[in-house]
Amino acid sequence: MNKLTCPYCYGKFAEKEITFRCGGLRPIEGDPCAPERDRVREQILGDNTYQLPVVAGNGKRLSARCGKCHNETTIQICPHCHSQLPVHYSKIDNRMVAMIGAKFSGKSVYMTVLLHELIHRVGRRFDAAVTGADERTRKEFSSEERTLYTEGVLPVTTRTAAADRGRAPFVFRVSLGERKRFRSTLRHTVLSFFDTAGEDLESDKGVAENVRYLSCADGIIVLLDPLTVPNVMEKFGLDPSVLPSAAQREAARSDSPINILTRVTEVLQKLPGAGPNKMIDIPVAVAFSKVDALWEGLPEDSPLRQPAPGTPYFDERDGEAVHAHVQALLYDWEGGQIDALLTKNYRTFRYFGLSALGAVPPALAPGQQRQKVGGTIQPHRVEDPFLWLLSRLKVVATGKD
Repeated sequence: MNKLTCPYCYGKFAEKEITFRCGGLRPIEGDPCAPERDRVREQILGDNTYQLPVVAGNGKRLSARCGKCHNETTIQICPHCHSQLPVHYSKIDNRMVAMIGAKFSGKSVYMTVLLHELIHRVGRRFDAAVTGADERTRKEFSSEERTLYTEGVLPVTTRTAAADRGRAPFVFRVSLGERKRFRSTLRHTVLSFFDTAGEDLESDKGVAENVRYLSCADGIIVLLDPLTVPNVMEKFGLDPSVLPSAAQREAARSDSPINILTRVTEVLQKLPGAGPNKMIDIPVAVAFSKVDALWEGLPEDSPLRQPAPGTPYFDERDGEAVHAHVQALLYDWEGGQIDALLTKNYRTFRYFGLSALGAVPPALAPGQQRQKVGGTIQPHRVEDPFLWLLSRLKVVATGKD
């Protein structure tokens, strides 16, 4: 029997194990149920807010009767962490997308811009409706989107799992296809995005806290900063001021892309079913961020400088051209170790180059606490790694122009 995976805690469970939460409605007789402590949420998610009572399920029934107020409830929750599950969760596809990268590689900015593009421009391209699957996702993403797009302020650095036990993934529902009068071709997919801080993979404790999450990933985006690849700064004649802070310059020296990829590979090799002689089956998109800093050193016909195709499918020909170009650049930059590591350990991987902002943000001014965008946000090819993963997972179509 296929197991379901909770999009919030990544615990696995059978459909018949789904639990419920009382809806809090007033019964015909007596008082409605009152919120109470939920020790499971406290322990797993670090959430100590009071919740309505948990109600045991009954096999595969889509509702359950509360033993206290005797009202029926249809609010389904995960049996492991007691998070509310998206509507009809057991009846639709669910995909887990992991995002990993070094500190200062721009993961938080990238995730906000990617989701903004999926909801707006890319959603129209694929005739897809992309919506937050829960209230927390809708509120927190809207807040981050407003901070970046309206206030022009970059998000804070991703906190580690150890520092933020309550950090939860963003969960979105994607609806593709169309509803006609006599039949429907709609396909619904729930996507869970979890942003892992690069420091989470530096210690045994951090690795242990992320193994369950990575073991459930259907695809992984590894975000790398090309300015930290050996010899790139010299090859492109870039001044160290391109890295706007002393902390970023130090991270560039100590946390190279090969180190990040090695840590990720070691974690994946420890997962159940892995072995010393087995290739890793999880598809990995290796995306180099901030390529806008390299514009002047790239030829005008470089695939990295071309806009993403506007086709309602993932353009495999364009993707292969970008992959081959980045691969050639790696060897030119003396970053061949990266390609060797991926080739020897991963069954499926693909290179990408993108820019979340479209330009290098200005350095912090004296006394300035948060870094500003410095202009209009003009993302470049941010959707490519994600659409490639969705094409591998058969969520979107693949084609060649």
